[in-house]
This record gives sequence, structure tokens and C-alpha cells, in this order.
Amino acid sequence: MTTATIPRSRNNPRTRWLVPAALIFLSLVPIIAGTARLTDLTGGQITPDNARFFDSPIPVLIHIPAVTVYLLLGAFQFVPSLRRSKRTRTSWHKIAGRILAPAGLLAALSGLWMAIFYDLPPLDGTLLLVLRLVFGSAMVAFIVLGFIAVRRRNYVRHSEWMSRAYAIGIAQGTIVVVTIPWILLVGPVDELTRALLIGASWAISLAVAEYFIYRRRAQGPADRRQTTLLAWG
Repeated sequence: MTTATIPRSRNNPRTRWLVPAALIFLSLVPIIAGTARLTDLTGGQITPDNARFFDSPIPVLIHIPAVTVYLLLGAFQFVPSLRRSKRTRTSWHKIAGRILAPAGLLAALSGLWMAIFYDLPPLDGTLLLVLRLVFGSAMVAFIVLGFIAVRRRNYVRHSEWMSRAYAIGIAQGTIVVVTIPWILLVGPVDELTRALLIGASWAISLAVAEYFIYRRRAQGPADRRQTTLLAWG
């Protein structure tokens, strides 16, 4: 993975671990849910909630491990010690990039397959289906564009596209952060509210990514060479 940049921080180095720690925390939400789903499948007990997965288990068996690898490994791209030296940075980026891009594509494509061909569960209506198709397709497109950019040695654009793709993936954790306050303050969600909250979670994650992309673009070339924020490829 290549590098994107921000001005050098004067904060305590320990604070630089807050971003990867937060991303790992958000990653735990879909990972725990996915682990529970795999446990259901291996347990062999069919219920109305999981019958669709038993009817076609391969996509979910691909999706959950791919999401787990993509989210956790992607979060470690923010760890400062992994990009402290040129030697460590080079080896880490090559290895991580060759794993992350395929994992992200598998996660997005299997998610799209399930959205299209699985029966809709309760509270998942047409609007949420459309949102899943839009953002899932965008994740695939961003990864492909990131790959094209790095092949052209356009490392800045490569980092931007891959940052957007990761933002869509990590939004599965953002959904809980957005939904729980709504349930506590307003009450249970209905079909429309659920779709809007999940859509808002994707939008928030992408907005955060765009904010950091904007900051990197606002810097001059000399500043970009000083420090690294996130590296993909």
C-alpha cells in the first residue's frame, strides 16, 4: 500500500494509536456478528432467521472471513510503528496490499450476491436493498480504481480510492454507533428508519474519509513526503 499524508503531529505518540484502536473496536461489531452466524451454520439448527444461509451457505462462508481480514488488517494500516522505517514500510505495504484488495473484493462481491439472491429478512425493505447494492458496488469500484491507480504509479489517488473502500467496509461497525442512540432516545426502528440509519452510517463513514482526503489534498507536495497517514497497495 502506498502512502497518503498529513502534517507531522506534535501529539504524544500514544495518541496516534487511537485511530487504529477505534477502527478495531468498530470492526468487532461485524466480526462478532459474523462469528455468531458461522456458529449457527456449523450448529446445524435451522431457524426462520438463518434458513436463507443454509439454503446457500457458500456466499456467507466467503463473506465473513473476507470481511474479518479486510477490516482488521486495514485498521493496522494506521499503526505508526509499521511505517516508521522505509524497510518496514515497504515490506508491510506489499504484503498487506496483496491481501487487502482481494479480501475487500470478496467481501463486497459476496455481500452483493447475498443482497440480490437471499430472501429479505424482517425490517429489510426495498430501500435498504437499494442502498446495499449502491454502496456495495461503490466499494468494488473504489478497490478497482485504487488498483488501476497504483498500476499507473499514482499513489495519491490510489490511497484515496482505497480509503473510500475501507470507509464503506467499516461502516458495518458505524451502524451500531448510529442505531443504538436512536433506539435509546426514540425507540425501536421500523423498516424505513432502519434503512435510513444504515444509509446514514455509510454516509458518515465516507464523509470522514473525504475529510482526511481533503486535508491531504490541501497540502503541498513537500508536506506529503514528510509523514504518512494511510497506505494501500
